[in-house]
Amino acid sequence: SLAVGLTNMVLDFLFIYVFGLGVFGAALATGISQFIGAMIPIFYFARKNKSPLKLVKTKLELKPILKTCTNGSSEMVTNISMSLVNMLYNLQLVKYAGYDGVVAYGIIMYVGFIFVGTYLGYSVGVAPIIGYHYGAGNTDELKSLFKKSLILLSATAVILTACAEIFSSALAGIFVGYNKELHDMTTNAICLFALSYIISGINIFASAFFTALNNGLVSAIISFLRTLVFQVAFIFILPLLLDLNGIWLAVVGAEICSLIVSISFFVANRKKYKYV
Repeated sequence: SLAVGLTNMVLDFLFIYVFGLGVFGAALATGISQFIGAMIPIFYFARKNKSPLKLVKTKLELKPILKTCTNGSSEMVTNISMSLVNMLYNLQLVKYAGYDGVVAYGIIMYVGFIFVGTYLGYSVGVAPIIGYHYGAGNTDELKSLFKKSLILLSATAVILTACAEIFSSALAGIFVGYNKELHDMTTNAICLFALSYIISGINIFASAFFTALNNGLVSAIISFLRTLVFQVAFIFILPLLLDLNGIWLAVVGAEICSLIVSISFFVANRKKYKYV
């Protein structure tokens, strides 16, 4: 991850500033950095290492591959949806706020990585533990993990949301402190967008939780509705009512609707998986 980030930053500077390649240079830098990031684990697992995993010759087993792809479909849906939603956000922002709006949205995305990344990190990290205890039939441990995860994520959500609201001006200043008008717009955008952080942790966990329980369908439905359907709907509806603020609040509306869906699936599947 560090190699990818550092490579991207250095190549961005070289390709855009030094060589003047513009947007093409930015895309090229991203592509090269991802390639480097992909090669590191390939080399690591191709040689002897301290982990129990190593790349070896094997026969083709389509059934587990298909099962894995199906169960991981929610993550695929999330990534595809994010790309589409980002384009729609930019189109709406150009319409309502011009290119300054696109700049503000880019800053929100950078800032959001810090906050949403916390939820993603926890959910991805705890998923194998949940999957292990579910497969082993450790019902008590599964119940404990589910309860403690919800409590931990809820407490973290309050803290992260408060931090985003309190430090919104400072965060915006890091990127656009040179322009007061753009700084004020970005500060307001962060304040409104950050309201979603108090909800999104549970939704992200819900998707990862059902993936860990080997229920890729439910996980995919949650991700699809959260990252695509609800966001697209609110991106076009809320600006008609709230103008530019409606765009910043679109993700909040999407997360609220997603929370209802997540809770519904938690309740509907509680007896099947015995996590409550």
